[in-house]
Amino acid sequence: MSVAFVKEESAETAAETQLPDRPVSPHPNLVTEVGLKALERQLKEAREAVDAASTIEDVNERRRQTAGPGRDLRYFSERLHTAQLVPPPASNEVVAFGSTVTFNRDDGRVQTYRIVGEDEADPRAGSISYVSPVARLLMGKAVGDVVTVGEQELEIEKIV
Repeated sequence: MSVAFVKEESAETAAETQLPDRPVSPHPNLVTEVGLKALERQLKEAREAVDAASTIEDVNERRRQTAGPGRDLRYFSERLHTAQLVPPPASNEVVAFGSTVTFNRDDGRVQTYRIVGEDEADPRAGSISYVSPVARLLMGKAVGDVVTVGEQELEIEKIV
């Protein structure tokens, strides 16, 4: 029988479908309640995607279809396992994890961000990670305080 008619798994095909694990941050995995629920949802979605792809008969196609969701499943399992739920800040006197802070920049821009965990951070949606340079400088500061980021000064206007 011709090799063209034989379906064999090759080492090359297997290597093509193995994705490296997503990097896990060395920082503590602090999460807000919203962030924890998002991790749970993402883990569930990854599990469902792996389960759905597992029904594919062709072994090479199954590997291709489970590669991404499998990597996500490992990542979100680890992140959920290490998640440390941080309650909302008790006061708005100083910037803390979970605070929403409004500050103005030297150039007149006014920005508002909520300080959250790494997996929850989305600057375009108004949230930054607590380990970001701006958040690190703002933490522990109060309204009226000024911090320097690069060559710009940020003045805190409001903490919620």
